[in-house]
Amino acid sequence: MDPIDPVHSEDGTPASTDDDEDDGSADYSLFGTGSEGNVPPEDDDASFSREAPLPVGSTPIEQAVLAKLDEDKAQDIVLIDLKGKSPMADTMIVASGRSHRHVGALADHLLRTLKENGLGRAKVEGLPHCDWVLIDAGDVIVHLFRPEVRVFYNIEKIWAVDSAHRGAGAA
Repeated sequence: MDPIDPVHSEDGTPASTDDDEDDGSADYSLFGTGSEGNVPPEDDDASFSREAPLPVGSTPIEQAVLAKLDEDKAQDIVLIDLKGKSPMADTMIVASGRSHRHVGALADHLLRTLKENGLGRAKVEGLPHCDWVLIDAGDVIVHLFRPEVRVFYNIEKIWAVDSAHRGAGAA
């Protein structure tokens, strides 16, 4: 059995062999680009789970909620602007957690964030079961779902501007 040639020499530089061909594969990192090219980014798994870019909030409380959800790895974060649509709130944020425990942790961390930002009296519903947790922080309402429950209720479609049920009655 032939010995395997080392990939790197003892000092850390790439070992070169006579039969190496430059196919360009060394120029691309398997995990994306870090600061040195082949070092994976610090939070690599977030790039695989996020399907859409993180929405940007217009107020400090929206920005704090969105940042906390992103930090805690909430999935499919959607910001719905309710200004002019409903007097109950200015913004609705919808996100998913991977499990009951993840939804509960997201809710707990959001409540702490809201308290730190001076909204300690946010109303909470659904925390014991953690299928659908609603956090009412006044101008911002946050819905946290397990993925199956979110698909079932589909509240983003209810608040969509071009929803079919809104267009039929408007004519």
